[in-house]
Amino acid sequence: MRRLKRIKNLSFWLLSLAAGLIVLHLNLTWRSDNNNLLSCSLLFWLTTSYLVWEKRDRLNLASDIFSSFCGLFLITLVLVKSTHLFGDDVFLRISPVLSVLGLGLLASGVKGVKQYWRELLLWGFIAAPWESIYLVIDLSLLTAKFTTFVLWLLGFDVSRQGVLVILPTGSIEVYDGCSGLKMILQLLGIALIFVLIAADSWKQKILLLISAIILGFVVNGVRVALMTILVALSDQEAFIYWHLGNGSLIFSLIAVLIFGLIYILLNQSQNQDNLDWQKQ
Repeated sequence: MRRLKRIKNLSFWLLSLAAGLIVLHLNLTWRSDNNNLLSCSLLFWLTTSYLVWEKRDRLNLASDIFSSFCGLFLITLVLVKSTHLFGDDVFLRISPVLSVLGLGLLASGVKGVKQYWRELLLWGFIAAPWESIYLVIDLSLLTAKFTTFVLWLLGFDVSRQGVLVILPTGSIEVYDGCSGLKMILQLLGIALIFVLIAADSWKQKILLLISAIILGFVVNGVRVALMTILVALSDQEAFIYWHLGNGSLIFSLIAVLIFGLIYILLNQSQNQDNLDWQKQ
């Protein structure tokens, strides 16, 4: 009875601490005016909470002094850094990993922290230095070619010189920042959530990841085609809206909705395959 009461007290304090860290991170992210990071953080915290809640009855809550000290150190580091955070997006991406790891050490110790590998993997994806990927992968030329193809299909008199997409009355240069990598990474993050929570088979998981890459590239290519048309029409206000304003978020939303539809179709196909197998 005493041990059960101690576990309930520990669970209460851990839950309170986790809730405080989540609210703190979301508040700081909201104040940073980074809409992409805010939306991803909200989605990932909901997913993290669901993953922990799903296995709450199977968690081994047994830590030790060393693990508890390490966990408190990581959480203290997050709290101290948060008091003088001045638009540090890097720390905003790293702090959830530190928070989850610190809470895991407090709750289950070094040996039990492996219980939270899915949560750590999620936030590790956010914390990864994706900016460096532009040094390795450059989709600018491929995006320019695809954009030219889209405009040609729509009947425009379009040509291309390298990464420059040219219409008779205007042109646009496809930089690495508009090459589609950003949207691909956003969809890969969502695909990772589906993979960890809902996908049943390895085939479904691989198809979801591949679909995220292809869909992100295609939707971004259509967006670049639209911006090329707006430049040709000399509509600077509309160009800024779709390039830097809420228009870019609309395309992200469209990509997410299409990806959700792809998951539904893949899930239905998987269920049908299972029914066919059972009938054999």
